[in-house]
Amino acid sequence: MPKLELQGVVKRFGDRTVCDGIDLTVGEGQTVCLIGASGGGKSTLLRCINLLEPIEDGAIYLDGEDISAPGLDPQSIRARIGIVFQSFNLFPHMTALENVMLAPRRVRGLTRAQLQPEIEALFDRFGLADKMHHYPDQLSGGQQQRVAIVRALAMRPEVMLFDEITSALDPQLVSEVLDVLLMLKKQGMTMVMATHEMGFAREAADKVCFLKDGRVIEEGPPETLFETPNCEATRRFLARALK
Repeated sequence: MPKLELQGVVKRFGDRTVCDGIDLTVGEGQTVCLIGASGGGKSTLLRCINLLEPIEDGAIYLDGEDISAPGLDPQSIRARIGIVFQSFNLFPHMTALENVMLAPRRVRGLTRAQLQPEIEALFDRFGLADKMHHYPDQLSGGQQQRVAIVRALAMRPEVMLFDEITSALDPQLVSEVLDVLLMLKKQGMTMVMATHEMGFAREAADKVCFLKDGRVIEEGPPETLFETPNCEATRRFLARALK
C-alpha cells in the first residue's frame, strides 16, 4: 500500500482549474520531486495534500484512508503531514525554540519540560543548537528555514511537504537547506517537494513529476526523466531549466 496516493485530484479557483485530475503515488520513505514552470499547480497540489485547500473532485489517501473525505478533522491530518513553505513564517517576537514549541504544546498536549529534550535534540541534529534562543531577525535565511523544518518535524509527521523552500534564499544558503533534506531522506522520511533545484531533484528524488497546466505530463525516475524524457513539453522545460 502506498504511503500517500492521489487519485484524480481536481482543484479550481473560480473558473480556473489549477489541478486537473492529478494522480500521484508516493511509497513509504520515497522522495518525490515536483518540477515545472511557475503556475503549473505544484504549490496548490501540496496545499491540497495538507488539506489547506479543499478539493473539488478526486481523493487523497494516507495509509489507505481517504483524508479528503468531508467531515474529517484537518488538524489531526496536519499533525501527520507537515508542510514547509518558501517564506519561513516564524513569529518574530518568539525565539527559535519558542517558535518550535508552540504547535506541539497545543496539538500534542505536552508541557515545555516534556518537549524540551526532544526539541533540543532536533536543533542539535540540524546544526542549530547554539541558535535556539535567538530571535528570527538574528538568524540568516538558511538558519530560519532550518528552524521552520525543525518546527514541522517537532509534530512527528509521517510525511513532509516542501514548497520551493530554497527559492527565497541567497544562493550560498541553498546548499545548507538541501543538506537537511538529504539527511531526512537517509533517515527514511517520506517527502514530496516542489522545487526548481534540478540538481537536487536529479540526485535525491526517487521519482520526478513534471507538471504543466495542472496536470502531471510525465513522471519517472530522475535518470529517465532528465536523460530521455518522452514528452516534448518536458524536453522544452528541461532545456530551459538546465541551462
